[in-house]
Amino acid sequence: MLNYIWLGLIGVAVLMGGFQGNIGDVGQSGIDYAIKAVYPIGTTLLAVMTLWLGLMRLAEKAGLVHRLGLALRPILRWLFPEVPPDHPALGAIVLNVSANILGLNNAATPLGLRAMNELDQLNDKPGVATNAMCMLLAINTSSITLIPVTAIAFLAAAHGKSPTVIIGTSLAATAITQCCAICACKLLERTAWSRRQWENAPVRTSAASASAPASDDIAARAVATDAALPWVKGARWMLASFAGVFVGMLIGLTFPQVSHALGAQFDALLHLTRWREIADENFAGVPPDFYQQAWIWRLVGSLSMLMLPWLILLFPLYAALRRIAVYDEFVEGARESLQVLRRILPYLVGMLAAVGMFSAAGGMHLITWILHPLTDLVGFPSQLVPMAVIRPFSSAAAQGLLIDLIRTNGPDNIIALTAATFYGCSETTFYVIAVYFGSVGIRKSRHAIPVGLIADTIGPIAAVVICRAMLG
Repeated sequence: MLNYIWLGLIGVAVLMGGFQGNIGDVGQSGIDYAIKAVYPIGTTLLAVMTLWLGLMRLAEKAGLVHRLGLALRPILRWLFPEVPPDHPALGAIVLNVSANILGLNNAATPLGLRAMNELDQLNDKPGVATNAMCMLLAINTSSITLIPVTAIAFLAAAHGKSPTVIIGTSLAATAITQCCAICACKLLERTAWSRRQWENAPVRTSAASASAPASDDIAARAVATDAALPWVKGARWMLASFAGVFVGMLIGLTFPQVSHALGAQFDALLHLTRWREIADENFAGVPPDFYQQAWIWRLVGSLSMLMLPWLILLFPLYAALRRIAVYDEFVEGARESLQVLRRILPYLVGMLAAVGMFSAAGGMHLITWILHPLTDLVGFPSQLVPMAVIRPFSSAAAQGLLIDLIRTNGPDNIIALTAATFYGCSETTFYVIAVYFGSVGIRKSRHAIPVGLIADTIGPIAAVVICRAMLG
């Protein structure tokens, strides 16, 4: 399917450019997008992958990835029944999903690439996506979002009265999108069309089969890790202290009145002043809109802020407490990023060049015009159609449309809030597929693209319905 989509995008772009007289712009756009795929997208991806693949190496060597897989084994076994329950792919998937949910996009992609690479080790039919690979793509193209940080930032920059109001709508809409994408993936993998692509693919004879035996007792592997890598003296107390400081920071950010009051009492004790006066001064510095949020949203926001730096600390600390040479192992894992980028870059350049040509030729406007009668019939706001159409192809273009809608309608208008809500309800499907499948050389994507497009369709519809119900 990727072959037909790629050729179709270029073919339609050239024909439309020729008829409209802007064929030169179409060609130049293809070159510009190809350059953009290398810089800044490729170089940024390389830097982030280098960091996170090194950290993942530490988590693997220390046995932390296996323990994460053990904690979520019941859910993962239903989502990924073909993956052995003690396989490292499950731990990488857990980290990838967690990063997506918390909005740590820079961390989610390298972790997802690592998970895809682990899944490819179980694939005995090279170049063909397995059901587990398609499910991983489905989860990534429709991830639940707790805090839509980017959209909130745009609303706040436009001086919206309550930009955080979209937290609840985004959570509800992305939850619906995620459930629909998972169900669609489970149903489509059973269709004759998808099964035929898998069954007719040649089997790889030089690598381990996906049915290779593996230990089913992940708890036994954890015990074996403990025996092979003994803890340093006092390690558990150090981890407990680590967790205590993290929880303390989390409470302090979520409930600033508590931390400020305690700090005021401490200052009062030292300076022999009344703590209430100091507390009043400290409270004056707290942003007033912070108290307008429910405590659960403050908790989620605080968790999102803390998670990234604390994860970067947790992996090497945990490995060091297992007597692992952390810097050496980090460097060894980071070296994989160059190989991953080398595999990804051709796919990324090819797909983005096709998307750039299609956009420059007016292909997005053509799709909007075709869908216009249908969207009017179902009551989908016409102002949101271009953004819904362009989101699967280009995140930057969708972001530009979102900013324009906020500027045109105002940050507190229902149209702007709905656009901000479904900006996080779907992913740039073709970019994700090019990066993830390109990293392991997948040429036959089977049902992954239909599932992604289903999520891209359900997301805007869910956002419109939920925003109308919750925001009027």
